[in-house]
Amino acid sequence: MSKKKRTTAIILLIVIELVLAAGIAFTNGAVEKHETIKEMMRDAVLHEENRISLFGLSVNPSLIAGFTVTAIILLFALIVRIFVIPRFKNVPGKFQLLLETWVGFFDNLAKTNSPHSNGFLGAYVFATGTYVFVGTLFELFGFQAITTEGHSISLPAPLADINGAIMMGCLSYLVILSGGIMNNKLRGVGLTLKEFSLPLSMSFRLFGALLSGMLVTELIYFTLGLSILLPVVVGVLFTLLHALIQAYVLTLLTTIFYGEVSEPPKPKEKKEKKVKQDIQSGEVQEA
Repeated sequence: MSKKKRTTAIILLIVIELVLAAGIAFTNGAVEKHETIKEMMRDAVLHEENRISLFGLSVNPSLIAGFTVTAIILLFALIVRIFVIPRFKNVPGKFQLLLETWVGFFDNLAKTNSPHSNGFLGAYVFATGTYVFVGTLFELFGFQAITTEGHSISLPAPLADINGAIMMGCLSYLVILSGGIMNNKLRGVGLTLKEFSLPLSMSFRLFGALLSGMLVTELIYFTLGLSILLPVVVGVLFTLLHALIQAYVLTLLTTIFYGEVSEPPKPKEKKEKKVKQDIQSGEVQEA
């Protein structure tokens, strides 16, 4: 880009920001705030007020967001499978390279932390990481919904609801348990049950991180003095950072614990166990 074009682009951005700032300043008095910042933050955690009607049932906005994110991911996957994958080339293009890098990252994560059993694990952490990443970025688009009280609200990230975060943590724990049972039978069950606090720690870590970013962004949007330009920077950076970190942390913990509980006993342990059994059987015969 030439120097003249860069200067024109900068001037255009400044003009747009000035227009937006003037619009916010002149229309702020006309905007009706139906709740205080205290009520807004409380409802972001408990979801007692701003609820949405779904087939006659009053549900949390995060449930609608979860259904929407799932539909988006499935539709995108269907389009890629039908129109993109059959056209893959030996020398990948940019989009093919992006897909292969994303899939390969989670597949390598599973193989590294669970080298003895990782077929299903790779597919699970890929699906989980994608859902967490896309679901976290979902709140950036500001999709609107009408509450049962007639107010318009932006749909939050699905996992910003404690219920969604708990279910994600419990699902990951059940996958870890299944790996222990499949590879080590009762020993795997014992190893998994020793980490009884794992689903809670995974759930609340995920919920706390996503909720904190949402609350900080909402707090900035709520204040007129900070609501010019700053929410764009803070909102995008916070959301993108949380999306990357939480997708990585959740999948990393899942693969690590899966690898631990599904790891077969070492030959030394088997030999020591056999020697112990021989000694016990000898003592019984002498008695």
